[in-house]
Amino acid sequence: MTDTPHPAPETDGPSHAERAARAAEAMRAAEAAAAAAPDRAPEAKPEEGRAHTPQNGATAAQDDLPALAELFAATGVPAPLAARAAARLGAGAAGRLRDDPWRLLRVPGVAPRQADHFARAVLGDAARPDDPRRGRALVLHLLTEAARGGHTVTPVADVVSALERVRVGDPRQAVEAALDEADVLALTEEPEFDEESFAEDAEPPEPEETLGPARWALAEEAAAEGFQRLTLTAVPLLDDAALKELRDGLPEDRSLALTAALRTGVSVLRGTPGDLERAVLGVAAAAAGEGLRVAVATPTDRAAADLEQEAEGVAVASLHRLLEPRDDPSAAPGAVVYGRGEREPFDLDLIVVADAAALDVELCAVLVEACPDGAHLVLCAEPGAPPPTGPGRPLDDLESSETVPVVTLDAAPSGPLGALTEAVRGGDLVAVDAPGREVVIVPAESPGEAVHRAVQLVTDSIPRALGIPAEDVQIVTPAAGGDAGAAALNAALKARLNPGPGRFAGLDPGDRVVVAAPLPCAPTGETGVVTGGGPHGLDVEFPGGAAVVAPADAARLRHGWAVPVALARGTRRPGVVAVLTPDGLSRPLVATAFGLARRHLSIVQAAGPALARAVREEDAPARRTRLARLVGR
Repeated sequence: MTDTPHPAPETDGPSHAERAARAAEAMRAAEAAAAAAPDRAPEAKPEEGRAHTPQNGATAAQDDLPALAELFAATGVPAPLAARAAARLGAGAAGRLRDDPWRLLRVPGVAPRQADHFARAVLGDAARPDDPRRGRALVLHLLTEAARGGHTVTPVADVVSALERVRVGDPRQAVEAALDEADVLALTEEPEFDEESFAEDAEPPEPEETLGPARWALAEEAAAEGFQRLTLTAVPLLDDAALKELRDGLPEDRSLALTAALRTGVSVLRGTPGDLERAVLGVAAAAAGEGLRVAVATPTDRAAADLEQEAEGVAVASLHRLLEPRDDPSAAPGAVVYGRGEREPFDLDLIVVADAAALDVELCAVLVEACPDGAHLVLCAEPGAPPPTGPGRPLDDLESSETVPVVTLDAAPSGPLGALTEAVRGGDLVAVDAPGREVVIVPAESPGEAVHRAVQLVTDSIPRALGIPAEDVQIVTPAAGGDAGAAALNAALKARLNPGPGRFAGLDPGDRVVVAAPLPCAPTGETGVVTGGGPHGLDVEFPGGAAVVAPADAARLRHGWAVPVALARGTRRPGVVAVLTPDGLSRPLVATAFGLARRHLSIVQAAGPALARAVREEDAPARRTRLARLVGR
């Protein structure tokens, strides 16, 4: 089996793995140059999601902790940052930070002013604003921050302007220095031509220079190549007669969805949550009934278990499980290694992916690489679904490329929940008639009251009045932080449902947890219950089975009674409590939150008029990406 790390997918030749190997070779060459030139710092950096030299990254990072702790104590850096720095920078981190203190910017949560303060503590008067190491680090930092906002590329002009604001003496030279590293790539965006471009006296538009972190740029190219390969190698999975027989009696939208799935290599299917579930199972069952090898991939094991109850003769699994995650001691800290990839692709003819809008560009590249030549891939999502939490927007870009068929199911809202969600998706916040208390509005005048109401709903009102136990109720919020965010809600819920001292990395047996970043044993968004812990790690019961989360990975778990919508998406629950405050609202987010409820939705309304305004006016923020052009070229 091949080792396909996520993030860090591989594709066919030149594959993403080969391109990543070239980048790694460049990093090793830089290390050799650094060893020969004392004025340059070593450049090797095992980074989250990137393969590195064969050694146990977690162990190496732990071994370096004493040296880091000593360095940070001497320079006034908060001690808790040592573990994060060790995990991100890898073995020898303390030495590299002494040689290049601005490398601290590679650690999540570190701001430029903090890195500057650290550099002055390490280098003294030698720490200057025009230091080439500072400029180089700031370029990567700016691009990484842009990636956290979803962008895979940033115009060079924007990077130069930002460097000027932080007093980099020669921004262009800083960009050139960053390009000498393996972490940043220069990319040229070809201009789009319109009718005015062809006027006789029109000046031809200039190509735009952009920069991108190599990690995301290579993944975007790999995803584009994968989509093109699947489209070019596809042949109809059934002959005309068999397809016609399957289509007989189907509504037009379902017939179109089935035709696209069985005739084309890649297709997109849009619809409301309930309609999508029915259509996905219908397409999969029809194909399986004809002897085709079919699998339906869901975001989490919990979602797979729910869907499997309705499936007949169709394999349903989380995409994470379908890609066959495995423990690999040689993987970079934080990486998840998958067994399925270009050398060991799926043994499937048709793969149907639910909530494909949640795929960031790296996981998308991993997915398409695992699809063999000739396989058909159906990507499903709600109309106007929010973009993924990671960089890119592969599904929207694929649709924008106009290279694959897109089928939108006719909306058939069922009951108050469906009617409300569909109205929100259309930009209207309406009152719905809910005689069975399917939808309940709970006003709150302040964030504190919103937290109080939410706890009351989960622990008392919903179980008592509707018979939905607390373990089947999920609270969702726009964000993790804030006075009524997921963290504040979880603190209140823990005090009520499972008080304890947080003996194991802040957690106690009985705590509900959510996976905030992928683990070998569970995908992002999966929830479970802590059953124990110790030096070996945390014992957690996930829907896919009991697992041990290693101490180095415990930081990827959060309390999970309340979770941000971005983590909850794709896994519907019998009961949902949506706690809405003014910050972070958008129409896609609200529609997604409401669509997670199967039986009951309580809306704790602490946003006032901002809620209706967001539904009416606020779309998801735009993202700068390249995939649409790469697929269409």
